[in-house]
Amino acid sequence: MTSIGPSLLRMASPIGRLELTGDGESILSLSIERDGHLPLDDRPESPSPLLTRASRQLTEYFAGTRTSFDLPVRPQGGTPFQIGVWQRLSTLGFGEVTSYGELGLSLGKPGAGRAVGGAVGANPVPILIGCHRVLAANGRITGYSGGSGVPTKVWLLNHEGIEHQV
Repeated sequence: MTSIGPSLLRMASPIGRLELTGDGESILSLSIERDGHLPLDDRPESPSPLLTRASRQLTEYFAGTRTSFDLPVRPQGGTPFQIGVWQRLSTLGFGEVTSYGELGLSLGKPGAGRAVGGAVGANPVPILIGCHRVLAANGRITGYSGGSGVPTKVWLLNHEGIEHQV
């Protein structure tokens, strides 16, 4: 990290304002506006070339002209289990879906659906690490921690053509 602190960029999107942070080499977080607020609203923006590139790629994603991201992402914090879940989520492509149970099985933790759900919800880099692509085994949306919650997840799933039930 640089001595002036992490870089910070905000951008408009169809699901609300987004706030990206980075350390110059990797994107550290992506927050989706909730109730008109972002976590670092009190800090001035300090964009970096990486965050500017991320903003451009996210704009293309929302416009429907990009289906994958070419960005270094390094989520901050997280237990080894959470990090494993985030790494597995990062392998899901545009329009792909998995269930909490399948995710647990792929990590060698059958029956860990609730723990997987907690790890998915703690993802600090939503959209770039596609936590919206996880549904219950029956295709239902069980929640979403980003933005406006379930309506935000519904928008993202619809955008990617992923069938689901509310």
